[in-house]
Amino acid sequence: MLEVTCNCFTVSDGEMQEVGVGLYPSVSLLNHSCDPNCVIVFEGKQLLLHAVRHIQAEEELTVSYIDVMATSQERQKQLEKQYFFTCDCHRCETRHKDTEMLAGEEESWKELKASVPKVEELQSAKDWEQMVAVCQATLDKDRALPDNNLYVLKMLDLGMDGCIHLARWEDALQYGARTLRPFQLYYSGPHPVRGVQLMKVGKLQYHQGMLSQALDTLKQVSVLSGGEC
Repeated sequence: MLEVTCNCFTVSDGEMQEVGVGLYPSVSLLNHSCDPNCVIVFEGKQLLLHAVRHIQAEEELTVSYIDVMATSQERQKQLEKQYFFTCDCHRCETRHKDTEMLAGEEESWKELKASVPKVEELQSAKDWEQMVAVCQATLDKDRALPDNNLYVLKMLDLGMDGCIHLARWEDALQYGARTLRPFQLYYSGPHPVRGVQLMKVGKLQYHQGMLSQALDTLKQVSVLSGGEC
């Protein structure tokens, strides 16, 4: 059972939402890196391996076993708990991007960090009204925190998700637009998570009649996927 837990993959849909788990023995041989050169995407049950940057000849193919949008300490803690190893990749050793993720006054972001699990519980329970209310109240507090702070970013993303479910399109766009620059910072290259975020914001802009902005946003999705501008 332990071997299955460590080697299975979370199967996701076109919007990177979890729909199940699956075993793919050959791909499970890939090692982990917090700065991987490949990502895994799914077309139905078919697993596809996509490069997210140029790969040198004979360079090892790597994927991230976890979400890379987390601090070095949080990533290492999750990897030790779930996969039983301590990550010593370059990003963990240098704590790359941790400064950006923890930007702002520590007391303020620690308070925000403590609120994230509560909002995620409301999301799991599909209590959208309460979820959005907590997001809004938390984000409206006078904090000197930039949008690239990890916990501000998580709250913005959760707020957008809740507003979409409530058909509060204008509010959803306000939250979503603020996530784009930080997502570019943390999901560099043609990462599918960033592509999905751009697609969501582009659709919201289109819905609000912001046609030129929507076109610019959706063009970025085309570039990420290797399409034409």
